[in-house]
Amino acid sequence: MPTTFMALSPRAANLTRDSLMSILWIYPLAALAEIAGCFSFWAWWKLERSPGWLIPGMLSLALFAWLLSLVDVSHAGRAFAVYGGVYIAASVAWLWLVEQQLPSRWDLLGTLVCLAGSAIIVLGARAQ
Repeated sequence: MPTTFMALSPRAANLTRDSLMSILWIYPLAALAEIAGCFSFWAWWKLERSPGWLIPGMLSLALFAWLLSLVDVSHAGRAFAVYGGVYIAASVAWLWLVEQQLPSRWDLLGTLVCLAGSAIIVLGARAQ
């Protein structure tokens, strides 16, 4: 098998419309779960919240790992690389919406560059 963005299932060898659709809902949910899980540890450690914050944090991180495993690709590294851009965008959104810190133009530019990189990986693999 060539080293393209292949589906695990035998029904498709290349990135399919269904795979692209899964990226559109799985990656944002995974990012939210990862950020929420990491933030619970941040709140416990840095903001001196109760250790009880660690339980939902660990559950959220487990949800993140499970969601990311649902992406229909044969190579985890490529799935993780594409996810990286989505994670960065979600982190900047978290900064703005949850932490009430307005992103700088550099935050936004960096986010766009990362999303462009993710798009190149997804679309380039699809073109092969």
